[in-house]
Amino acid sequence: MTDDAGAFRNIDALPEPIFDAIFGVLRAMAEHPEIRRVRAVAREALLPAPGQRLLDAGAGAGEVARDLAAVVGRDGEVVAMDASTRTLTRARDLTPTDLPIRFVQGDVTHLEFQADTFDGVRSERVLQHLADPDAAVRELVRVTRPGGRVCLIDTDWESLAVDGIRADLTLSLRERLLGADPHHHDDMGRTLRRRLVRAGLSDVTATPVACYFPDPASAAVVVPLFDPAVPPEAGMIPDDLRDTWFAELAAAGERGEFLAVLTIWVAAGVVS
Repeated sequence: MTDDAGAFRNIDALPEPIFDAIFGVLRAMAEHPEIRRVRAVAREALLPAPGQRLLDAGAGAGEVARDLAAVVGRDGEVVAMDASTRTLTRARDLTPTDLPIRFVQGDVTHLEFQADTFDGVRSERVLQHLADPDAAVRELVRVTRPGGRVCLIDTDWESLAVDGIRADLTLSLRERLLGADPHHHDDMGRTLRRRLVRAGLSDVTATPVACYFPDPASAAVVVPLFDPAVPPEAGMIPDDLRDTWFAELAAAGERGEFLAVLTIWVAAGVVS
């Protein structure tokens, strides 16, 4: 089950209302306690320190870049990179001018930085959208100095499990949506460790963070599958199941029986 991968791959081409909605989703997601928990694990894996130069590849609304900038201080720098110029403009507008952040538009599979540029790099929920995620991993490793750390964060969409909803309905949605986009890597989260090992990193760790959602409203912030505000045109829910699905969600929530879990993985390693 995917987030709207197609939209995220070409976000600058979206009409303004849809872009506004997606940017709003990014900001709301950043405030969700489960995403904050994932990012706390990732921060521990990256080990940012004062004076370092760090890269946030796929910076989105810039929340993590701002957090890292507060750690590295005036003697360091955070490069907040994103493929979307519109997203970077919004992120820059939200950022205090005294923070040591530089906003750069770029392609994570073809980074325009010299080798050994950064003390640490991170990339969150980006690889799942890429046709060649290993090319991105190689680039992230290339621009990290020896002894520096690479931290990858991504979702294992195949781990999504739901309770309180009819099992046959959930199974039908999984069968029809998993793998529906051939360009999207539904299993990315659990493959991160392997990708870092194959890229030659040492001391590789992988931490699964099981995100827990006790009601449909909480789940909807992180998983569009549970959000009735996502328009039918997004293709998240098959038309013939949409009304039944959201009716079941609402009923499960009212009974207090809804539960959803989704595993997001944090993997990190040291560049030799």
